[in-house]
Amino acid sequence: MKQYRLNRLFNTNSNRCFDVAVDHGFFNQPGFLQGIESMPQVIETLVDAAPDAIQLTVGQAKHLQEVRGRLKPSLVLRTDVANIYGKELPSSRFSLIIEETMLQAVRLDAACVCVNLFQIPGAPEVHEQCVENILKLKPQADYYGMPMMVEPLVFQPNAEAGGYMVNGDLTEISHLVRQAVELGADIIKADPTDDVSLYHKVVETAGGIPVLVRGGGRVSDREILERTQGLLQQGAAGIVYGRNVIQHPNPRGITQALMAMVHDEACIESALEMI
Repeated sequence: MKQYRLNRLFNTNSNRCFDVAVDHGFFNQPGFLQGIESMPQVIETLVDAAPDAIQLTVGQAKHLQEVRGRLKPSLVLRTDVANIYGKELPSSRFSLIIEETMLQAVRLDAACVCVNLFQIPGAPEVHEQCVENILKLKPQADYYGMPMMVEPLVFQPNAEAGGYMVNGDLTEISHLVRQAVELGADIIKADPTDDVSLYHKVVETAGGIPVLVRGGGRVSDREILERTQGLLQQGAAGIVYGRNVIQHPNPRGITQALMAMVHDEACIESALEMI
């Protein structure tokens, strides 16, 4: 049954997926809300741009699922909320999952759920909570036939990076991706490596589980397109970009440019012309 839902995520011809993440309001960080102040307007724009999927929370999924017609992006449901994204780690850290996770996903007609697997220097208890969350979700995901996307995130120390900055080290990313696979992930949403030419090793570590690459902080159009091209050439099964879409002055244009790269192998120059 999971395959039925996966069929709604991955393009028939390219076997790749572009998921636009718009779940940032879940994490109580004002800086995350830039570009998504009006969720109905954001969803309307993205539906018109037609990515494969949009990643939303339980409270915002209605804006997508109330859209009529069959030709709309699939829902990827964010299942967990954490308080570790600020410039300083709070004294009490958590990563909690929503109740009756898979039932809520089924009721919302999700094609997939997404759950974090954090590795944060100085916060080992959050990693433990993430593992516990995934262990709880795995049998539910199998029972309800709901694909489970695990998001391994390797953070830099907050004291050095100033909050929510990922570590692009190949070894650390690969080890956490491998743990996600061992825990039963159906899809991996992983960090890009600093050296994009090494990303095939992350893909190899996943052992056949599709690897979608997250976008991270906002960068220039050319930089995000060049990175995307390199990652796809290294075997990534797609991308999950948030701020590089929703904070872009032309979200529709950048979405269509990235879709052309992901599914039609468009070159960088032709993609730039779409923006």
